[in-house]
Amino acid sequence: MPRRHLHTTAAAEGPLRAALGVLRTVLDVPGTFPPAVRAETERIVRAPRPPDDGWAPERDDTAVELFTIAAPAAADLDRAMLLARRAGGGFRVHYAIADVAAFVTPGGALDAEAHRRVQTLYFPDGSVPLFPPVLSDVAASLRPDRTRPALLWRIDLDAEGRTVSAEVRRTLVRSRARLDHAGAQREIDEGTAPESLSLLKEIGLLRERLERERGGISLRVPELEIVEYRPHPRGGGSEGGRSRAPHASYEVAYRAPLPVEGWSAQISLLTGMAAAQLMLTAGTGILRAPPGAPDGTVGRLRRSAKALGIDWPHHVAYADTVRSLDPRDPRHAAFLQECTDLLRGAGYAAFTGGRTPRPAVHAAVAAPYTHCTAPLRRLVDRYAGEICLSAVAGQDPPEWVLEALDGLPKEMAEGAERANAVERECVDLVTTALLGDRVGEIFDGYVIDVRERDPSVGTIHLEDPAVIAPIGSGGVPLPLGERLRARLTRSDPRSGSGSGSAKVRFEPA
Repeated sequence: MPRRHLHTTAAAEGPLRAALGVLRTVLDVPGTFPPAVRAETERIVRAPRPPDDGWAPERDDTAVELFTIAAPAAADLDRAMLLARRAGGGFRVHYAIADVAAFVTPGGALDAEAHRRVQTLYFPDGSVPLFPPVLSDVAASLRPDRTRPALLWRIDLDAEGRTVSAEVRRTLVRSRARLDHAGAQREIDEGTAPESLSLLKEIGLLRERLERERGGISLRVPELEIVEYRPHPRGGGSEGGRSRAPHASYEVAYRAPLPVEGWSAQISLLTGMAAAQLMLTAGTGILRAPPGAPDGTVGRLRRSAKALGIDWPHHVAYADTVRSLDPRDPRHAAFLQECTDLLRGAGYAAFTGGRTPRPAVHAAVAAPYTHCTAPLRRLVDRYAGEICLSAVAGQDPPEWVLEALDGLPKEMAEGAERANAVERECVDLVTTALLGDRVGEIFDGYVIDVRERDPSVGTIHLEDPAVIAPIGSGGVPLPLGERLRARLTRSDPRSGSGSGSAKVRFEPA
């Protein structure tokens, strides 16, 4: 499921950072790793699991010249690739995935802690990792010039980018280079990229075309950055004709994803689709199985589009509208952020004995799909990798995988619920930061939702800043889908998060 990408440059001692710290406590977010987990991790990173413990690499593929592409600050590098042309036409994709099973002993303290955490949680000021950083950021990370255990996929494509064959094996790899998105994009655009990198554009564009043909959709969700600035302490000064308080204030900026990020995502999607097919053929697996759009979601999105001045004719499909948007446009970027709500409630479906789940098709991918490419950040991917290795070998998955399989959908759902709560509360805090010094001001917006049992309570989408917030009219029904002037009556980061009061509140002006 796509998520909002939030990042802040706010000062460590500022009110936004302080509120984020409180939020971690309120949401009972996992803190430091317990001593037993740290001790086990320190032992295992010095000496990964021995071959007689049920784990062993099949071969040595350190000669494969892989490279990684990631954000400059990322340390948990769990994917590396090499792209090449096939002699008979088409392409060959080598995709290495960090082999977490080389370090995590089933039933051990580290394994139990991973099941408790389920997935890495992302806050605007940092993350709460699934594994101790000494493992995820160092020992298991596919850093350049380091030999690492990995699951190496080899996927052959035809000249149109369609999958011809796919296999995966347990091996050792050695990445050659670490690229960031901006640098990779620049090399590709300037024509200076080596073929192994320049093919990312060629294959990525082919896969995007195939995605459109099968009815899939990839959201280009921009990163929302919260920028803090401090007006002169003697007077608020003014900006855009309104006064500023002398304390810290905030603005938002959107960073549009680069094309190379979408092409890289297509390689991950390709691998997840190949893994799903292996599982379906073997009759055992766990698929990503989100439902269709929840009732009312599309209508709400249409009203948000109207609020932001985005043209969405009724005869145009959602997917076509999303593809027409430019994430560099702040209005489009804000709408893409809201589009992440469309497939809330996504889940997983585990199956054995050839009992294929229904539906087996991922609604957004428009094909069977599973998560298998981010084992350093998501619990289920480690199990998916083991199932695929067994499928290729024509064997049953390890017993520890089969024992956990039935419970994984529930565990992942609980982890997703926590991640969703973190995201919602962080978005609320960002909204509070943006509006913190503007209580009493009047804004233009559209009512995009009302409560069924009490239509005097609902949600308004402001035009500027493009945020969504609760609104109440004191018993008078709100005009759903209509333009409305609203006064900000509350903006308090200490409210909400279980206190029974919203952080931000509007009323009709």
